[in-house]
Amino acid sequence: MVETNGNGKMGKLLLEVVTPTKIELAEEVEYVVAPTIQGMIGIMPRHIRLMTILDTGVLRYKKNGINYYMAVSEGYMEVTPDKVIVLAEAAELAEHIDVQRALAEKRQAEAELYRPMVDKFSYTRTKVHLQRALTRLQVAKKYQRPKE
Repeated sequence: MVETNGNGKMGKLLLEVVTPTKIELAEEVEYVVAPTIQGMIGIMPRHIRLMTILDTGVLRYKKNGINYYMAVSEGYMEVTPDKVIVLAEAAELAEHIDVQRALAEKRQAEAELYRPMVDKFSYTRTKVHLQRALTRLQVAKKYQRPKE
């Protein structure tokens, strides 16, 4: 049984996606699906309180019956019954992704992985950059709406 807000409509969630430099998104949405280190998690209105670690991947949300997608990179997600706050290292809506820049970042990270690494930190950081670029490309390729 799906619960409604009393007038027959589903409740809404406030979704806020925040990066170190700005608030990327603040919208009322119907649901959120986010990548966590334990797998994908779906959040609907009235969800139990939750704090989890966000993984690099595709965050999906539905607004007015339309699915939207964004690339997110590492961080945390806090869930309350009426709000989802995503604190991410980076986040970008599909329509804002610069495909050429993402391709250049992917190539650069791949080239760095073939060079001898001086320390484990450099290797790990390079893998994170590669995963971020691949996620951005995935979101752009699959979910960018054609420009009119």
